Amino acid sequence: MNKRRIWATSPVYYVMAAVMFIMACFSYTQNKILFAVEITVSGLCLAAVIMTDLHYRVHVYTALRAARKVLSADEQRNLGQFALPLAVLGSAGDIVWTNERFQDLFTENGEGCGDNIAAYIYPKTLRQILSENGTSVSYGDREFTAYGLRTESGSVLYFVDDTYYKRIQRDYHEKRTIIAVISFDNREELTRDASGSEDSRITSEVESVLRSWAIDTMEGFLRRMTNGRYMLITDDQHIEEAKTKRFAVLDSVRAVKGENNMSATISIGIGRAGVTATESELHARQALEMALGRGGDQVAIYQQDGTYEFFGGLSKGVEKRDKVRTRVIAATLSDHIKSSDHIFIMGHTNSDLDAVGAAVGMWAAVTKGLDRRASIVIDKGRSMATTLINAFEHQPEYENMFITPQEALDRCTQRSLLIVVDTHSTSFVESQEVLKAIPRVVVIDHHRMMVTHIENAIIFYHEPYASSASEMVAELVQYINSSALNKKEATALLSGIMLDTKNFVLKTGVRTFEASAYLKRRGADTVEVKKMFANSLDTYKERSQLVAGAEVYKGCAIACSNWEFPNVRIAAAQAADELLSIQGVRASFVIFRVGNEIAISARSLGDVNVQILLEEFGGGGHLNMAGAQIKNSTTNDVRKALIRVLDEKLSEATKKNN
Repeated sequence: MNKRRIWATSPVYYVMAAVMFIMACFSYTQNKILFAVEITVSGLCLAAVIMTDLHYRVHVYTALRAARKVLSADEQRNLGQFALPLAVLGSAGDIVWTNERFQDLFTENGEGCGDNIAAYIYPKTLRQILSENGTSVSYGDREFTAYGLRTESGSVLYFVDDTYYKRIQRDYHEKRTIIAVISFDNREELTRDASGSEDSRITSEVESVLRSWAIDTMEGFLRRMTNGRYMLITDDQHIEEAKTKRFAVLDSVRAVKGENNMSATISIGIGRAGVTATESELHARQALEMALGRGGDQVAIYQQDGTYEFFGGLSKGVEKRDKVRTRVIAATLSDHIKSSDHIFIMGHTNSDLDAVGAAVGMWAAVTKGLDRRASIVIDKGRSMATTLINAFEHQPEYENMFITPQEALDRCTQRSLLIVVDTHSTSFVESQEVLKAIPRVVVIDHHRMMVTHIENAIIFYHEPYASSASEMVAELVQYINSSALNKKEATALLSGIMLDTKNFVLKTGVRTFEASAYLKRRGADTVEVKKMFANSLDTYKERSQLVAGAEVYKGCAIACSNWEFPNVRIAAAQAADELLSIQGVRASFVIFRVGNEIAISARSLGDVNVQILLEEFGGGGHLNMAGAQIKNSTTNDVRKALIRVLDEKLSEATKKNN
């Protein structure tokens, strides 16, 4: 910022007055009218000179008088040798007096009197310094902490030169040791059917990329651990630099491809909050688990305040073909069920066919497969799967299958077990009170990991590659007791799979069809599933109205509903699906009101990660399907906020196809 002299009279008027007077002299004999104009302008310039000169004389006098009011002549002499830089300011922020130390550090020539203090404290302001108890400012190559005091006639500032200590502090943070744990996400899938030489080539290329990045870019140390994991030791400064480049190493590793043209991917967990190396390594492992839980191919950074920062995450979760983990989870879950007196099964709030279908499947596995008491905790009034609930509710064999959260609180004991399906977030469970009341919790979910996940679960069965919670439960039931399901229960599970895969179009893997085939063998009826997706005429009209009123912004369709109507969630979800069929639309967002909340339902075909976008609203979900709820807002405000997020985050959330 340039210095602004406020005690100097502008020379422009002097020059103009002189030029006009000379021109008037030449015009006197040639043109009387021109002479009159020029002599008039000359006189006006002279008047302006006199007025501005008087103004600045008064200003200077006032400023100097203010300086004498703040500091007497004796005090000025004594403080002239004061060790700290000190400046006395007038009411307008102009410097009226400085001591020798201020002149040495801040001014090249002269005392600095007449300068505006803003030139020395920019980008901070005088008001900021006077209101804070110490403000960091810099001038030239030196750094200070400025303190201010208001007086009757102005203010006094003094500066503590702490350049040395601030540089030490900055060096400490920049050179602080940071530990990162790196996982080769999909090595098993890349090399499953490959020859030994192909396995070696892929592993060698990925490791070469990592070593080059660790040594040349991060100036760190890389050590290979076991099972495709590596440990990187670097410093905080290089982590900051990598953040500015959005961790380009993810793209470099993705360029390594196997024989089937599948790209290699890595996940990185970084711990920045640890005081000791042990603590940093623990935080790095937690961050890596978070990155893997969100689908891999990304970086998760554990921050000082316990939150996470994410980069990448644009690849679809890689399907795990091996069912060993499922078999182990099923055996462990069976043991916990057998040791419990009552099993409660609960999905997410505003439950859908996947949540209720998965709950029904677990209920059958517990009651029929393991002969234990079980109940499904659900708020029927808020559920979007009322058709499925009604299909069971009035059957004698399913009496008391569904209970309210209050009934669950009345029945639960310390030996009870809670199985949470289709969500892992404490914010989205059907009843947080039930979650807190039952000490032993099992989580079965397929959504990408959120920071607010249930942390005290004795079993956390989380597979972000799975199409649905119903698919995961169908696999578990086969290992618990494959004959536990009857036709109605198998149909319920199949409806959940078909809902989340959009009739086997999105997020469908080999294991999805294997689970569906098992359900079909157990008698699942696809016609009955089709009936569950049937809408009323009013819901169909509302969905059509949402689609008709949509706008397209940067390849994203945005529809808003300012009115609330029955089955609004179903209509909004279906409208979001239908908007994807419009040419040129990569993602769709439907904003609608439900009670006192504004909800967003988002969909994509896979090249836009809607989960990253809706996390800005506190929501979550999958790469191609996500949702969020916003309190104390309006649909118009949420729409404006969504457009801001698209402007800021869309490029980051868009998959770049090579």
